[in-house]
Amino acid sequence: MIAIESKLTNRELDLAELQGALERLDFTLGGNWEYDRGCFDKRLDGEKQTVWLRVPFEVVHGRLDPDAPEPGTRVVVGAPFVLRHLYNPGDDHAAEFYTLGALVNQFQAPIDPDAAVADADVTKAKEVLQEVEAAFA
Repeated sequence: MIAIESKLTNRELDLAELQGALERLDFTLGGNWEYDRGCFDKRLDGEKQTVWLRVPFEVVHGRLDPDAPEPGTRVVVGAPFVLRHLYNPGDDHAAEFYTLGALVNQFQAPIDPDAAVADADVTKAKEVLQEVEAAFA
């Protein structure tokens, strides 16, 4: 994981405005969001999906609910960073069965959730972040 300096760090913004600008640049709300914080993620390596630019935020007014957005929700942007996850290709052959709902967890944990990030990926992340910053200049 490599932190990237940004003009947006510690800046308070309207969540809907931030989300709209980031979605136009192909960011998505990360799956590990909570009602008081979350991250917007953009994959930087196409279909491989191992290198990501992440823009974290914390809710300071209102609450985060992607299914029922609360008007006027305000967030403070955290320090963006680029990270790389390395996975084994294919399904997890040691998948666990869950009794309730008969669900199968077929996805593997990363081999290395904080793998080294190439300089070229850091450069690309900085370029994308400049586009994000320009939307709020």
